[in-house]
Amino acid sequence: MIKAPIYTIKGTKTGEFTLPKDIFEAKVNLNLLAQAIHVYEDRDHVGLRNTKTRSEVNRVTKKVYKQKGTGGARHGSRRANLYVGGGVVFGPRPLHRILTISKALKIKAKNYAFSLKAGKKEVVIAKGIDRLSKTKEASEFLKKIGGTRFTFILSEKSRIVFKFLRNLKVARSVFYKDINAFDIFYGGILVLDAEIFEKKEVKK
Repeated sequence: MIKAPIYTIKGTKTGEFTLPKDIFEAKVNLNLLAQAIHVYEDRDHVGLRNTKTRSEVNRVTKKVYKQKGTGGARHGSRRANLYVGGGVVFGPRPLHRILTISKALKIKAKNYAFSLKAGKKEVVIAKGIDRLSKTKEASEFLKKIGGTRFTFILSEKSRIVFKFLRNLKVARSVFYKDINAFDIFYGGILVLDAEIFEKKEVKK
Protein backbone atom coordinates (compact mmCIF):
# COMPACT_ATOMS: atom_id res chain seq x y z
CA MET A 1 0.00 0.00 0.00
CA ILE A 2 1.62 3.22 -1.19
CA LYS A 3 0.47 6.58 0.10
CA ALA A 4 1.08 10.11 -1.13
CA PRO A 5 0.86 13.31 0.94
CA ILE A 6 -2.13 15.57 0.39
CA TYR A 7 -1.55 19.34 0.24
CA THR A 8 -3.91 22.26 0.01
CA ILE A 9 -3.13 24.85 -2.62
CA LYS A 10 -1.71 26.98 0.22
CA GLY A 11 0.98 24.34 0.76
CA THR A 12 -0.45 22.89 3.99
CA LYS A 13 -0.20 19.13 4.41
CA THR A 14 -3.56 17.73 5.48
CA GLY A 15 -3.01 13.97 5.41
CA GLU A 16 -2.18 11.07 3.14
CA PHE A 17 -3.94 9.46 0.21
CA THR A 18 -3.80 5.76 -0.65
CA LEU A 19 -2.85 5.52 -4.30
CA PRO A 20 -4.65 3.02 -6.57
CA LYS A 21 -2.80 -0.27 -6.37
CA ASP A 22 -3.20 -1.30 -10.00
CA ILE A 23 -1.50 1.87 -11.25
CA PHE A 24 0.97 2.90 -8.56
CA GLU A 25 2.07 -0.55 -7.39
CA ALA A 26 2.60 -2.28 -10.73
CA LYS A 27 5.55 -4.66 -11.05
CA VAL A 28 7.88 -2.57 -13.20
CA ASN A 29 9.14 -3.94 -16.51
CA LEU A 30 12.11 -1.70 -17.24
CA ASN A 31 12.59 -3.06 -20.78
CA LEU A 32 9.03 -2.18 -21.79
CA LEU A 33 9.30 1.23 -20.12
CA ALA A 34 12.56 1.95 -21.97
CA GLN A 35 10.96 0.92 -25.26
CA ALA A 36 8.03 3.28 -24.71
CA ILE A 37 10.28 6.19 -23.74
CA HIS A 38 12.40 5.58 -26.86
CA VAL A 39 9.27 5.86 -29.01
CA TYR A 40 8.25 9.17 -27.43
CA GLU A 41 11.80 10.55 -27.69
CA ASP A 42 12.03 9.62 -31.36
CA ARG A 43 8.89 11.60 -32.10
CA ASP A 44 10.66 14.76 -30.94
CA HIS A 45 13.05 14.46 -33.88
CA VAL A 46 11.22 15.79 -36.92
CA GLY A 47 13.82 14.35 -39.30
CA LEU A 48 14.42 17.51 -41.32
CA ARG A 49 18.25 17.51 -41.22
CA ASN A 50 19.55 18.03 -44.72
CA THR A 51 22.75 18.67 -46.67
CA LYS A 52 22.96 19.85 -50.26
CA THR A 53 24.27 17.61 -52.99
CA ARG A 54 26.31 18.98 -55.91
CA SER A 55 23.10 19.42 -57.90
CA GLU A 56 21.65 21.70 -55.20
CA VAL A 57 24.52 24.02 -54.26
CA ASN A 58 24.51 27.48 -55.83
CA ARG A 59 27.91 27.67 -57.55
CA VAL A 60 29.10 28.54 -61.03
CA THR A 61 28.92 25.67 -63.52
CA LYS A 62 31.81 26.89 -65.65
CA LYS A 63 34.57 24.34 -66.15
CA VAL A 64 37.37 25.01 -63.65
CA TYR A 65 40.21 24.70 -66.17
CA LYS A 66 40.82 22.92 -69.43
CA GLN A 67 40.50 19.15 -69.55
CA LYS A 68 44.08 18.34 -70.53
CA GLY A 69 47.55 19.78 -70.21
CA THR A 70 47.40 21.16 -66.65
CA GLY A 71 48.75 18.12 -64.81
CA GLY A 72 45.78 18.30 -62.43
CA ALA A 73 42.74 16.10 -61.99
CA ARG A 74 39.83 16.55 -64.37
CA HIS A 75 37.00 18.70 -62.98
CA GLY A 76 33.75 19.89 -64.47
CA SER A 77 32.74 22.63 -61.99
CA ARG A 78 33.22 24.07 -58.51
CA ARG A 79 30.16 22.12 -57.35
CA ALA A 80 32.29 19.02 -56.74
CA ASN A 81 32.62 17.94 -53.12
CA LEU A 82 36.40 18.51 -53.24
CA TYR A 83 35.91 22.28 -53.35
CA VAL A 84 34.93 24.54 -50.47
CA GLY A 85 31.27 25.34 -50.95
CA GLY A 86 30.72 22.25 -53.09
CA GLY A 87 28.08 19.59 -52.56
CA VAL A 88 28.20 16.98 -49.80
CA VAL A 89 28.54 13.31 -50.70
CA PHE A 90 26.30 10.89 -48.79
CA GLY A 91 25.31 13.57 -46.26
CA PRO A 92 22.17 13.34 -44.13
CA ARG A 93 18.90 13.72 -45.99
CA PRO A 94 15.34 14.36 -44.72
CA LEU A 95 13.85 11.25 -43.15
CA HIS A 96 10.62 11.23 -41.17
CA ARG A 97 10.15 8.05 -39.18
CA ILE A 98 7.20 7.42 -36.89
CA LEU A 99 7.75 4.72 -34.29
CA THR A 100 4.57 3.34 -32.79
CA ILE A 101 3.54 1.43 -29.72
CA SER A 102 0.24 -0.34 -29.06
CA LYS A 103 -2.41 1.13 -26.79
CA ALA A 104 -2.05 -1.71 -24.30
CA LEU A 105 1.71 -1.16 -24.02
CA LYS A 106 1.20 2.60 -23.63
CA ILE A 107 -1.02 1.97 -20.61
CA LYS A 108 1.40 -0.53 -19.08
CA ALA A 109 4.36 1.80 -19.59
CA LYS A 110 2.42 4.67 -18.01
CA ASN A 111 1.60 2.52 -14.97
CA TYR A 112 5.22 1.40 -14.66
CA ALA A 113 6.39 5.03 -14.72
CA PHE A 114 3.80 5.98 -12.08
CA SER A 115 4.94 3.05 -9.92
CA LEU A 116 8.58 4.13 -10.12
CA LYS A 117 7.66 7.67 -9.08
CA ALA A 118 5.48 6.45 -6.22
CA GLY A 119 8.29 4.20 -5.00
CA LYS A 120 10.65 7.20 -4.95
CA LYS A 121 8.09 9.29 -3.01
CA GLU A 122 7.81 11.76 -5.89
CA VAL A 123 4.02 11.86 -6.03
CA VAL A 124 1.98 14.60 -4.33
CA ILE A 125 -1.80 15.14 -4.27
CA ALA A 126 -3.01 18.75 -4.49
CA LYS A 127 -6.50 19.78 -3.36
CA GLY A 128 -8.23 22.87 -4.67
CA ILE A 129 -5.87 23.36 -7.59
CA ASP A 130 -8.79 24.57 -9.70
CA ARG A 131 -9.02 27.63 -7.42
CA LEU A 132 -5.63 29.02 -8.49
CA SER A 133 -5.93 32.55 -9.88
CA LYS A 134 -2.28 33.64 -10.18
CA THR A 135 1.03 32.15 -11.25
CA LYS A 136 2.52 33.50 -8.04
CA GLU A 137 0.19 31.30 -5.96
CA ALA A 138 1.38 28.20 -7.81
CA SER A 139 5.00 29.27 -7.34
CA GLU A 140 4.54 29.66 -3.59
CA PHE A 141 2.86 26.26 -3.46
CA LEU A 142 5.84 24.58 -5.13
CA LYS A 143 8.31 26.29 -2.79
CA LYS A 144 6.51 24.77 0.21
CA ILE A 145 6.53 21.30 -1.32
CA GLY A 146 10.23 21.49 -2.11
CA GLY A 147 12.01 20.26 -5.23
CA THR A 148 13.57 21.53 -8.44
CA ARG A 149 11.30 20.23 -11.21
CA PHE A 150 7.58 19.51 -11.23
CA THR A 151 4.79 18.26 -13.45
CA PHE A 152 1.19 19.21 -12.75
CA ILE A 153 -1.21 16.47 -13.81
CA LEU A 154 -4.60 18.12 -14.13
CA SER A 155 -8.21 17.01 -14.34
CA GLU A 156 -10.58 18.49 -16.89
CA LYS A 157 -12.15 20.57 -14.13
CA SER A 158 -8.85 22.41 -13.66
CA ARG A 159 -8.49 23.40 -17.32
CA ILE A 160 -8.94 27.07 -16.41
CA VAL A 161 -5.70 27.14 -14.36
CA PHE A 162 -3.57 25.84 -17.21
CA LYS A 163 -2.79 29.41 -18.32
CA PHE A 164 -1.39 30.24 -14.87
CA LEU A 165 0.76 27.12 -14.58
CA ARG A 166 2.36 27.39 -18.00
CA ASN A 167 4.26 30.51 -16.87
CA LEU A 168 6.23 28.51 -14.29
CA LYS A 169 9.84 27.90 -15.35
CA VAL A 170 10.30 24.87 -13.10
CA ALA A 171 7.05 23.11 -13.94
CA ARG A 172 4.98 21.93 -16.86
CA SER A 173 1.32 20.96 -16.99
CA VAL A 174 -0.36 17.97 -18.60
CA PHE A 175 -3.93 16.75 -18.45
CA TYR A 176 -4.30 13.26 -16.99
CA LYS A 177 -5.97 11.95 -20.12
CA ASP A 178 -2.91 13.04 -22.17
CA ILE A 179 -0.13 11.93 -19.82
CA ASN A 180 2.35 9.33 -21.05
CA ALA A 181 5.34 7.40 -19.70
CA PHE A 182 7.85 9.96 -20.99
CA ASP A 183 6.09 12.88 -19.23
CA ILE A 184 5.97 10.92 -15.99
CA PHE A 185 9.50 9.50 -16.05
CA TYR A 186 11.16 12.86 -16.74
CA GLY A 187 8.59 14.95 -14.91
CA GLY A 188 10.33 15.44 -11.58
CA ILE A 189 7.86 15.58 -8.71
CA LEU A 190 4.33 14.76 -9.89
CA VAL A 191 1.61 17.02 -8.53
CA LEU A 192 -1.68 15.24 -9.14
CA ASP A 193 -4.94 17.14 -9.05
CA ALA A 194 -7.17 15.55 -6.38
CA GLU A 195 -10.13 15.90 -8.76
CA ILE A 196 -8.63 13.13 -10.90
CA PHE A 197 -9.48 10.63 -8.18
CA GLU A 198 -12.79 12.20 -7.17
CA LYS A 199 -14.08 12.18 -10.74
CA LYS A 200 -12.81 8.60 -11.15
CA GLU A 201 -10.50 9.45 -14.01
CA VAL A 202 -8.20 7.09 -12.15
CA LYS A 203 -9.92 3.91 -11.03
CA LYS A 204 -9.35 3.18 -7.38
